[in-house]
Amino acid sequence: MHETVGLRERKKQRTRELIAATALDLFAERGYAQTTVADVAAAADVSERTVFAYFPTKEDLFFSDQVALERALTEALETKPPQVPALDVLRDFIVESLGDRDERERVRWQIVCRDETLHQHLRARQTRLTEPIAAAIAAELGEDVDDLRPQLVAAAVVAAIIAAYEHRYRARSRTATRAQAIAVVDEAIAFGRAGLEAIRSYPKPY
Repeated sequence: MHETVGLRERKKQRTRELIAATALDLFAERGYAQTTVADVAAAADVSERTVFAYFPTKEDLFFSDQVALERALTEALETKPPQVPALDVLRDFIVESLGDRDERERVRWQIVCRDETLHQHLRARQTRLTEPIAAAIAAELGEDVDDLRPQLVAAAVVAAIIAAYEHRYRARSRTATRAQAIAVVDEAIAFGRAGLEAIRSYPKPY
């Protein structure tokens, strides 16, 4: 029974990845606005209903990696050992994901650059990462997740990561090596660590 469930889940994951990869190829070739869900379904040899079963909207389909990233990061932070700093987990998570997502993210960024609405939606989705990071930081500070200080640190870290991400995929950075990409990530995390240490040393004002 467990083996059957495992096979079913792997098949579903393969189908999801096929649809997402096919969609990104079409978006890159034809443009986001010019590509329909029906086009993706036909190219992936599945029904439109199947596409919507995995991706409720066309935007979810375009940002499929971002949704998976948010879920995986939340799990990594929630299951980390208590003695391991949240920012260390975040740094390792981002670095480990570079190889799997780097080329797809470069292609996605090229599409986003041509569509201001998509760019705004990307920023909104990236900002969602604030909550799992704030929860982990709050646990380290012994504060509630809705307190100002965990939210401040998380917002600053996410802003630094977004800036690093956009720098990485701008036209002038397309030839950057993996080592250079990791250096940019490390700089963003160093910024977060400095902010966290400053907050720890500063008397709580409320």
